[in-house]
Amino acid sequence: MSPPLDSGQPARSSSAANTTLASNVPIIVHSHLRWDFVWQRPQQLLSRFAVDHPVLFVEEPKETSAHPALDVSLTPEGVHRVVPLLPNAGSLSTDAQCVIVLPLLEAALLADPMLARRFESPVQWFYSPMTAPHYYGRFGSIGTVYDCMDELSNFRFAPPDIVEREKLLLSKADVVFTGGYELYRSKSALHGNTHFFGCGVDADHFARARAESTVVPAEVAALPRPVLGYFGVVDERLDYELILRLAHAFPAASIVMVGPLAKVRQEDLPVASNIHWLGPRKYADLPSLVKAFDVCLMPFAINAATQYINPTKTLEYLAAGKPVVSTAVADVVRQFSDVVDVADSVETYVSRVQRLLDNVDPGRIAAGIARARAASWDSTVRAMRDHMLNALPHKRASLDVVPWMRTPAIPAITTGIEAHG
Repeated sequence: MSPPLDSGQPARSSSAANTTLASNVPIIVHSHLRWDFVWQRPQQLLSRFAVDHPVLFVEEPKETSAHPALDVSLTPEGVHRVVPLLPNAGSLSTDAQCVIVLPLLEAALLADPMLARRFESPVQWFYSPMTAPHYYGRFGSIGTVYDCMDELSNFRFAPPDIVEREKLLLSKADVVFTGGYELYRSKSALHGNTHFFGCGVDADHFARARAESTVVPAEVAALPRPVLGYFGVVDERLDYELILRLAHAFPAASIVMVGPLAKVRQEDLPVASNIHWLGPRKYADLPSLVKAFDVCLMPFAINAATQYINPTKTLEYLAAGKPVVSTAVADVVRQFSDVVDVADSVETYVSRVQRLLDNVDPGRIAAGIARARAASWDSTVRAMRDHMLNALPHKRASLDVVPWMRTPAIPAITTGIEAHG
């Protein structure tokens, strides 16, 4: 079992065979998130894995009016992307979707011009446990990774049997990664090869916010100052009463909220003349947006959905050289309270923002930049890859036992649930 905090250094290689595996073992990813959604942990990690490994990113189905099919493409980052297209996809249970999609995937891996023979003897990498009963052990896989980035069972509209499916995945996984320390504490009690890898950052990308040449977009540059800003998914994890309180406490300021809606409606968002919901923006545009922020916000609600989060934006804000105020999210308190202002009440949050508007500590900003510089996604990927490869040698001997396209037994799992979005 890992120490409480993974060092981020590559694990010691257990055999010379890992050198060969490192250069060619394919990875088939099963994700509940879209590749073109917010650029976050899966995209950061897998775009880097794709430098040395063929990576196939399989998403949840989308609706189509035609017959079932797969939309196969190659992303600019070199990741092969598959989006299943199913009639009435939204009304089908996860199990019903998998029954249709599985033979399409198997056929494509054998015959599709973009995929054929690229993904033999792969590692399967799961972000959600929902499809594990159908996909585990398929495609001639030689190993299983569970990268647990959130406690999905705590999210709004979570499928009722997601916990049971996760138990199955944990029982089958060769290695488990977690995106937060609290998640590590939870999952390491259930799996003996669990490792914590928190958020990383592309420090050079967000350092553009500190460059004089970076131009702030007109939509933000024209707003009254100061600007209190947030970027990220807009969902049940945000404290909307706190956001409204900030708008009232700083009537001359502009509250800028950047990001796509997920499981909340536009009409549910707080309204004030100085709150600006800008919607989603491209990852490439975030440094120019954050350059305009006088204080960066992490206004998370303290609830079940945030109990295990380790926000990627923490290091992104710090790399941009900005002061940050967060609510008392457990992982933020544990890891970043020396470089991030943490507030445990609405009143304290408002006062922390005011203090930073009045006086920013250059030494603390410099320390935040240094912290970001030391937490690269590249070093995380190197360490995760070594842990993955070290878990595989004992699986290689079983390749003749589980040949390509052999059908594994599917455990008894309650069917008829809705797909998790």
